[in-house]
Amino acid sequence: MANSKVKNISYFMLPSLVSALIPVVTLPIISRKISVEDYGVYALCIAFGTFLSGLANMGMTSGYERNFFEQKTPEQQGKLLFTVLALVTGVCFLLGFFSFLLAPQIAFWISGNAAYGFSFVFGYFAVSISSLKLYFLIYFKNVGNAKSYAWFSIDEVVLNVIIGLFLVIYFDMGVNGLLIGQFIGASLVMAMLLFRFLRTLPFGFSQQLLKNCFAISLPLTPRIFFGVIGTQFDKYLISLLGSLGGVGLYNLGQKIAYVVFNYMTALQNVYSPKVYKMMFDQGNDSEGKIGKYLTLPFYISALGGLGLALFSEEIIIVLTPTSYHGAINIVSVLSLMYVLYFFGKQPQLIYAKKTSITSVLTLASIFINIVVNIPLIKMFGGDGAAYGSLLSAFISSAISLWVSQKYFQIRWEWTKILFCLGSIFIFTLLNILLRDMGMYWLFRFLIKVFLLGIFILEGFYFQIIKKQVLMSYIPSKLF
Repeated sequence: MANSKVKNISYFMLPSLVSALIPVVTLPIISRKISVEDYGVYALCIAFGTFLSGLANMGMTSGYERNFFEQKTPEQQGKLLFTVLALVTGVCFLLGFFSFLLAPQIAFWISGNAAYGFSFVFGYFAVSISSLKLYFLIYFKNVGNAKSYAWFSIDEVVLNVIIGLFLVIYFDMGVNGLLIGQFIGASLVMAMLLFRFLRTLPFGFSQQLLKNCFAISLPLTPRIFFGVIGTQFDKYLISLLGSLGGVGLYNLGQKIAYVVFNYMTALQNVYSPKVYKMMFDQGNDSEGKIGKYLTLPFYISALGGLGLALFSEEIIIVLTPTSYHGAINIVSVLSLMYVLYFFGKQPQLIYAKKTSITSVLTLASIFINIVVNIPLIKMFGGDGAAYGSLLSAFISSAISLWVSQKYFQIRWEWTKILFCLGSIFIFTLLNILLRDMGMYWLFRFLIKVFLLGIFILEGFYFQIIKKQVLMSYIPSKLF
């Protein structure tokens, strides 16, 4: 039984890790076939697709996931899935039609070159079709079908890479090859999922179920709108105030640092169902059980972020040519930023049905991000965007945490958490300082190993790492 539980957890964690690692592993090929400037265009196309598909989904993933457990039979669960999917698919293709009509204008406005219109259209459809897959994955996760969750997630990543690299290497299609590869891969996986679900679940549509989802999801739409602006607008600012090459370096750094975020998402797929269960069972965290439960996932996230931040230089040098090495500091700084996002991933406001507040918080976050980033990007380009994003994330996370605590208080173990946060920030900034001072690489490498070891010892000192705590993340009845 225990081995089965561990296996299920591995299945739920594996897709996020693979999704993060495969794009990084393929960088040695992509970075030598695509210039930094073209890589910047690719980043802008994906950013545009992410923005528009986020609007098309209208926050329905959150409403669907929350309301799923209210459906007690497979018939009701199937009707909920197809109801939500039908609406979102229709909106996705409607926005895609308008994107096709306005493609040259969109490309000129975002990248300064109308010739990239075709690229922006494929960027949108690649991301939007992939977003539809999320509803099926939520279904797999909620019913405990870890194996299907893993394989349908991994299949798309692998198909995207194989098709994209084939088009880039053998047909020399550059940016368009990557985007078309993602579009074809997402479409194939979506077709397989539809075929499987139409055979196993009764198709249906319910206005009442849709209304119930809208009650949760619609207040999140402004958050999605502003949230995507907040996460992607920095690339547009770099393009506007800097250069496409700066966008390329920043995107490379962001892609590698995003491993930390995917790493946290993989952990969240394991612990979030239990957090929800504890919320519904207890009603509050007066005994601090949720706070204690979340300390280990935070520590593991921070450990991953610190490791990537310290060894970004070695990763970039091994994976990319010299023209991409300007992304080293960007990886280090953004790794810290993604660690801060851990607190925003907790479902306090969703549980409390205060999703409209998230839109206000996201709008405030965007305002802070723009105000901080504009002067820093003007002065330092991609590096400035990284430091600006870190600073704005620190401020926004503090505000979001304060508001979330008002509606559902989690009794965090702040002594342990703040000590860990302080350590990773000090260690990372010290590493950047030593690198900028030109200290001999071998000395710096030994110092980095020492600092990572110190952080691991902190986990034992604070008793975050111990067998009893680790075993608590394997529920007695996993799903």
